[in-house]
Amino acid sequence: MNTITMLGTGNATVTQCYNTCFALQTDTTLLLVDGGGGNGVLRQLKKAGIGIADIHHLFVTHAHTDHIFGVIWIIRMVAQCKDYEGQFHVYGNDKVQLVIRTIIDMILAKKQLAKVTERVVFHELHNGDTFEVGNIHMQCFDIYSTKEKQYGFRAELPGTTVVCLGDEPYNSQNLQLVEHADWLLCEAFCLYADREEFKPYEKSHSTALDAGKLATELGVKNLLLYHTEEKTLATRRETYTREAAQHFKGRIVVPDDLEEVLL
Repeated sequence: MNTITMLGTGNATVTQCYNTCFALQTDTTLLLVDGGGGNGVLRQLKKAGIGIADIHHLFVTHAHTDHIFGVIWIIRMVAQCKDYEGQFHVYGNDKVQLVIRTIIDMILAKKQLAKVTERVVFHELHNGDTFEVGNIHMQCFDIYSTKEKQYGFRAELPGTTVVCLGDEPYNSQNLQLVEHADWLLCEAFCLYADREEFKPYEKSHSTALDAGKLATELGVKNLLLYHTEEKTLATRRETYTREAAQHFKGRIVVPDDLEEVLL
């Protein structure tokens, strides 16, 4: 059984939900994607029933605060975990690796850093790299962000394909890696109807309407929306789904924090 557990679904400035990060799971493999903006990720992991000792793989899309600071906390907890076995693999581009290594070298205690050296393996990724995470075949790709070097990925899980576009708009240079995926994970900063309030295009973000159009153009089967504003949480699932469905007729999922979705 393949699942995605959304540890957080919000954008950088949310306080009523957690920043966007999630766990992809198969019957034998767990892959975390991003860590959110702080030690709130530890609470989300606990609520999701994911123990530190169970985490051995983490893909970091980019080095913005709302994605990488939680990674520092996870690394710290891996270093402190008394019953941790094996190694913890951290995947990301050169900027991601530089930021993580710089921060942990500056703030972790000597004993923790010694455990990091023993337990943590840092994998610097380049555009187009492929690698295996348990029984998940991964291929990363540069999303060609105009703000920060950022990688998405195409993940081949047993029986299904998941594409993560990161948290910025799709670039057509990645067409071959993205089209016809079973699942498209796509940011939707706000509703198109609310664009004047939230200014998504000024911030290099998309709307639910844009995501629905994109999913149709790419011929994907299922669309999952995340990285949203938080002012409409009470109605987010209904309104985002309705707006995306104006163009996309496949399944649309607008999850809440800690929601598990069967892939």
